[in-house]
Amino acid sequence: MRNPTRMMAATTLLSEAMVMFFAGLVARTMSSLSTGAALGLTWALALACVLAAGMLRSRAGYVFGSVLQVLIFAFGFWVHAMLFLGVLFGALWVASLRIGSRIEREMAERLALEEAAQAEGGREDEAGTPA
Repeated sequence: MRNPTRMMAATTLLSEAMVMFFAGLVARTMSSLSTGAALGLTWALALACVLAAGMLRSRAGYVFGSVLQVLIFAFGFWVHAMLFLGVLFGALWVASLRIGSRIEREMAERLALEEAAQAEGGREDEAGTPA
């Protein structure tokens, strides 16, 4: 089975990448940044989100994703409409990490219980067999 934390975090980052790509179009008209700077920053953040999603097999990907959440929130100081999206995606990021780790923990507990039940069933078969 796939890693639930990684799936949820990757979904959040890829969704964020799409939003950041289109946010560049809004940022070029609603910010004090030049068109090139606004598009460059938002598209760089979008690309960084895609790269972070690809790096989620290691801890570095999660650290990079967390840093991106802060950077995207900070971008909201240039484009005030992005403050809401920064808070929203930051909350989704935290929820992805917390809920994903809880699912992983519950899956591990269930697997341990199933293995214990199988081992107990195997001992009963050995004890009940005449020699």
